[in-house]
Amino acid sequence: MISRLAPALLDAAVVAVALADVWVHWDGDEPLRMTCSLAAALALLLRRRLPLLTFLLTLPAVLFSDAVFACLVALYTLASLSRHRILLAVCALSFTFSNIASTSMMLAPTLDLTRATTLIAFGYTAATAAAPVFLGQLVQTRRDLSARLAEISEARDHEQMLTAQAVLAKERAQLAREMHDVVSHQVGLIAVRAGALQVGTRDGQVKEAAATIRRLSVQTLDELRHMVSVLRASGGRPTELTPQPSLADIEQLVDSSGIETELSSRLPDGLPPAVQRAVYRTVQEALTNARKHAPGATAKVDLRHEGGLVRVTVTNTAPSRPALPLPGAHYGLVGLSQRAALLGGNVSFGPTADGGYRLCLELPVEGVPPSAGASRGHGGQLPGG
Repeated sequence: MISRLAPALLDAAVVAVALADVWVHWDGDEPLRMTCSLAAALALLLRRRLPLLTFLLTLPAVLFSDAVFACLVALYTLASLSRHRILLAVCALSFTFSNIASTSMMLAPTLDLTRATTLIAFGYTAATAAAPVFLGQLVQTRRDLSARLAEISEARDHEQMLTAQAVLAKERAQLAREMHDVVSHQVGLIAVRAGALQVGTRDGQVKEAAATIRRLSVQTLDELRHMVSVLRASGGRPTELTPQPSLADIEQLVDSSGIETELSSRLPDGLPPAVQRAVYRTVQEALTNARKHAPGATAKVDLRHEGGLVRVTVTNTAPSRPALPLPGAHYGLVGLSQRAALLGGNVSFGPTADGGYRLCLELPVEGVPPSAGASRGHGGQLPGG
């Protein structure tokens, strides 16, 4: 708003000064001169949109009167907006000859350039006309320089961004090599050993546990291969790291969780994809933590939509066997809390009175009607936790 008012206020001030110049040289006995002067002052309102026309409209005031301020302003505006040097020179000479003609019109019938006084007046007037032209060109050069500096700054920022992307691409390629050479190799060995154990054992529970380990190892290998391909393709078009899960994948998640789980789902169709992913990741993290830290426990997953809120509650019982020491980064719950905060919800978790653990997620969802679901039992407990 202020940037729009500033040019208008400046134009109003310029017109006011031009009118003051007309008033100073006012002569009621010369209506033609006063009419030209007033027309020149009001023509300054067009100087930004039609600078050449404005100059031509102000030139008669120089020829027939002493009010030259409006013409000088029009000449400055034309010089600040035009790049045509010959046109600017012609306009400056037009002002000069018009002013000289105006001052000598009453003294001699013809303009005599051989007289010293005429030459002095011509030089003074030419300098007067050259001043707004040079000033306008200076302003135009300054404006071009500012635009050029802005372009250089933008190019520099773009170059820095490209450099950062190149460094990031190099780091991603190195990470991809490490994942391929180390992590994928070790997970592959786990899958092979689990397959050998599944074939070589006669114990049903051990066979089932080995099959689960082998299935999860193969699935992890597939995800690792996909992640490695994405990392190696850094710098190309954006791709998803993995196929994004939805509510339809929760049942399979519970089936492969490795613990006995009761699933109760009362979530409607049509939930936003971000909400569906948050629900899936919450259930996944809760069941993973239960499998790691509560061997022999059972879990209950409750999904519902009430009062504009999606509520996810995952509760596991107390462990029946001591937990084995397993590596963990302790970032899972922190990541869930950050994901929920981005969606306007919250995550709460903590132990229960019977020695178990509860994880709760609440996300606001508007415009989706609630629907009834069903309770199902899923999962198979892994022998040995």
